Amino acid sequence: MLGGTLAGTVLLSVLAAPAHAAPREPAPDLAGLRGVLQQALGQGAPGATARIDDHGTVSRVTLGIGDRQAGRAMDGADRFRIGSVTKTFTAVVLLQLVDEKRLTLDAPVNRHLPGLLPDDRITVRHVLSHRSGLHDYTNDMFAKTVPGFEAVRKKVFTPRELVNLSLRRPRTSAPGAVYSYSNTNFVVAGMLIEKLTGNPVRTEYQNRIIEPLELGDTFYVHPGMKIPGRHTRGYLTPDQAGAPLVDATEQTVSWAQSAGALVSSTRDLDTFLSALLGGRLTSATQLAQMKRWVPSGTGQAYGLGLRRRDLSCGVSVYGHTGAVQGFYTYAFATKDGQRSLAAVANTSNNGTVLNTMLRTLDSTFCGKPPKAPRGRPAYAPRGSAPVERHEDVAPGVGLD
Repeated sequence: MLGGTLAGTVLLSVLAAPAHAAPREPAPDLAGLRGVLQQALGQGAPGATARIDDHGTVSRVTLGIGDRQAGRAMDGADRFRIGSVTKTFTAVVLLQLVDEKRLTLDAPVNRHLPGLLPDDRITVRHVLSHRSGLHDYTNDMFAKTVPGFEAVRKKVFTPRELVNLSLRRPRTSAPGAVYSYSNTNFVVAGMLIEKLTGNPVRTEYQNRIIEPLELGDTFYVHPGMKIPGRHTRGYLTPDQAGAPLVDATEQTVSWAQSAGALVSSTRDLDTFLSALLGGRLTSATQLAQMKRWVPSGTGQAYGLGLRRRDLSCGVSVYGHTGAVQGFYTYAFATKDGQRSLAAVANTSNNGTVLNTMLRTLDSTFCGKPPKAPRGRPAYAPRGSAPVERHEDVAPGVGLD
């Protein structure tokens, strides 16, 4: 096992530069971004990387270790598990089916999956916006971090088994009442995709998103356990302070499936979000539906498989966060998709790192922070507000 970190890299490549570009938002603060990633390493992440695509200009910052046993440095081109960023892919597929008039957002789930849910009032919209009231089965599954993970590392569930785990617990609210994050919702969404198309979700991701966008690093490998090709290894932090990190890279992720089992890269995530917010994956009508927001915590709101973050500089960005054993991901873009960020740290169950990685958004979309006036306290890092415990994570997967 190798401790410490390797020297970081900052790379810049210009893919396209318009001859008469209009004035734009402040340039990304690459020095600030590097500082955020360095802090995450100091808090326990073996490595971290971020990629910005700003109107075709690509910047990368990479620090630390991607494979502790081999001593291999983190590589910004590596593949990794994206956790709940998968939910945005799943929502896009369902919204394309809405565009094709194969379902409606306000139809009861039970119309297409008879008898699955205990309440006919739960609609497709409720599921995609986390307002179904369905209990999140992962709360119980990962109440103890490492034992919970090891119990499911090699296990293969059917989607119905996961839904049944949820239904053993009381619902959290009436349908449509309030936002309450639950992985159960997007397992149901995956079941809807398979029922409506007659295909596995893997096929629909491939045909509708991965192949059209040429996402060469994006895979749905469930129930396989290995990340194909060159990849970063992910490390789960045990509950016991000082205990060694657990290499959680190889697992079925069957506990998440269409709620969190995709593998991708920072390049592919930037491409995906730019295409989505640029209107290339759904009709304008369905993209607007994705942006019908409900409150989901301080400075943020949730649409349909899409999260909005309101930053300190007044800019709002759109995307998703993801936590799966060994990886924290932030993937966000501007409203028009012209500037996008994908950032990952290869650790989990470390709330300090998760909160720190949130600050990659300000460095990317707000530029350099203003200098503190003379006689005033030094500037405090933006974006440091606490992250809600159940934001895209389950106990034992995400926060301490």
